Amino acid sequence: MLSGAGQRQSDLLRLPWSAYDGTHLKLRQSKGGRRGRHLNIPIGAPLRAHLDRMARVSPIILTNTADKPWTPDGFRASWGEACAKARVEELTFHDLRGTAVTRLAVAGCTVAAITGHSLKDVQDILDRHYLSRDQALAETAIRKLETRNEVCKRRGKTVQPFRPGRRLSA
Repeated sequence: MLSGAGQRQSDLLRLPWSAYDGTHLKLRQSKGGRRGRHLNIPIGAPLRAHLDRMARVSPIILTNTADKPWTPDGFRASWGEACAKARVEELTFHDLRGTAVTRLAVAGCTVAAITGHSLKDVQDILDRHYLSRDQALAETAIRKLETRNEVCKRRGKTVQPFRPGRRLSA
């Protein structure tokens, strides 16, 4: 669910079935209190198929083996056990949110529209943790730059160097 929605553990654990309409998840992020961001997240086919197959045993989507909503501590303990069983070390649930951010960026998506981060926060996260390690992002960036330059050339426009305060146009 995290890789498809890119949300915080706390927001996913409290997400009710009423937030899922078959194509989107609607939620207000808990970070920021009453001013948390409202998101309407389109759901990809794999997550949609999974959600559609799930039994609705509780008003909350994610439940434990007793069909009760997870407590944060119970989820963390089960997550730790699952990681140990799979021999996965030094991975937190929140690391998967960063992975979702990176996968969306590599795909050329506007990450903030899915995760609720500000554009500045997305760039900071990518710069600090992921971009330097991801060759695919570097390759994508150069392809996009070359495509933009070709489009400008076909339109008879000269690509101008960036100057702070000047609007960019294609």
